Amino acid sequence: MTTSFHPPQRTLMGPGPSDVSPRVLAAMARPTIGHLDPEFIRMMDELKGMLKSLFKTDNELTLPVSAPGSAGMEACFVNLVEPGDKVIVCQNGVFGGRMKENVERFGGECILLQDDWGKPVDPEKVKAAFAEHDDVKVLAFVHAETSTGVRSDARTLCQIAKENGALTIVDAVTSLGGIEVDVDGWGIDAIYSGTQKCLSCPPGISPVSFSPRAVEAVKNRKTPVPSWFLDKNLVMGYWGGGGKRAYHHTAPVNSLYALHEALVMVEEEGLENAWARHQKLHLALRAGLEAMGIGFLVDEESRLPQLNSVMIPEGVDDAQVRTALLQNYNLEIGAGLGDLAGKVWRIGLMGSACTQRNVMLCLDALENTLSAMQAPINTGVAAQAAAAVLAE
Repeated sequence: MTTSFHPPQRTLMGPGPSDVSPRVLAAMARPTIGHLDPEFIRMMDELKGMLKSLFKTDNELTLPVSAPGSAGMEACFVNLVEPGDKVIVCQNGVFGGRMKENVERFGGECILLQDDWGKPVDPEKVKAAFAEHDDVKVLAFVHAETSTGVRSDARTLCQIAKENGALTIVDAVTSLGGIEVDVDGWGIDAIYSGTQKCLSCPPGISPVSFSPRAVEAVKNRKTPVPSWFLDKNLVMGYWGGGGKRAYHHTAPVNSLYALHEALVMVEEEGLENAWARHQKLHLALRAGLEAMGIGFLVDEESRLPQLNSVMIPEGVDDAQVRTALLQNYNLEIGAGLGDLAGKVWRIGLMGSACTQRNVMLCLDALENTLSAMQAPINTGVAAQAAAAVLAE
């Protein structure tokens, strides 16, 4: 007979999901009410307002898609890309490649610009692509590339698009809540994220926001949006303001309780304080790892504090170390993807997992594990180096 599933208690320091706060888990256990209940609609309005603050936008079309970040990505592309539209896609990791797939599946013409994995998107390549193609509809890029831990200059890239009359689609799955994201200040037209990274919610919800320019583009499409579920013309009847809502789909009620609680926690801490916490603890982790002799893939000026890609020491078996960390410390870190498989680990410091305790646990667990494997590292120095940064 099958019995109830009871997962182990892990510390999640990989590329996501991140640790979920007990407050958020408790919110999910509150009584389920109808998705058209007046009290639920009141909560929806609060949730929309907090999402606007998080994205730093006044966009009315700001809402949580009832599906994970990949659906948020598809929502942006399926609404804005029509057959024959030219779209510049910047790829410097796995998730730029997924943007390319979306463009092609919806009949768009993809102009692919590639940069080395671990390097930010090169604005000069983007300028050159616009100079070569004068009828580009959309520029798409990843703000925080989860596969490498690199941050691209969203403000500059959006400015280039605006100067050339193009819309922008921005992947902020790993950046939202961990580093600055300024939708209105940077002129972003469509942006999507996920709840399972720096917001420390369970996976399954994707916050998105569309600018008035993007909304106008959706309304003026020559062809219907090919996805009924993700058609923003339809879903706004449910997520629009005011008390009367048109039925569109049954929202994931308890998951939205969780997101509401997570956003309340962001408000309590203060968004800028959350960014500062991620940066401070990244610096402590960096100091400990570098003292140990472990270096970083990404140059410091474009390195994400919340997602650290670090070089695996010479002769060390990637999978063996990650397995030992999971078995001996209940600690999860991430493997490298693509060409970086077996070369880097991805260590997350996201949301509720971004704590002093977790920094010290990770350093101690890595040092003990690597030392037992006789890896070429410095021992007895990592914790002291991290503590010195934390004391500043």
